[in-house]
Amino acid sequence: MATLVNLLPILLFFVIFYFLLLRPQQKRQRAIQQMQANLKKGDKIVTIGGLHGIIDSVDEDKIVIRAGDGTRLTYDRSAVREVVAENK
Repeated sequence: MATLVNLLPILLFFVIFYFLLLRPQQKRQRAIQQMQANLKKGDKIVTIGGLHGIIDSVDEDKIVIRAGDGTRLTYDRSAVREVVAENK
């Protein structure tokens, strides 16, 4: 009985740690993966490096981004940080 009482604060600490730190991080990661999986031609995006552009074409794991001056750049899908506006 005494060992259970001694372990209770440690177990409580791990439960709190999971719900405050690990679980929200997993939710954010799933949302980013979903966003990157749903990329399509015409979406206005921002890359991790801060490049703003429009998706010109989408491949299985690469995208081609058209920058403001018409330059086309090839990036991995994982380099996309956010979709600013979707193609409607």
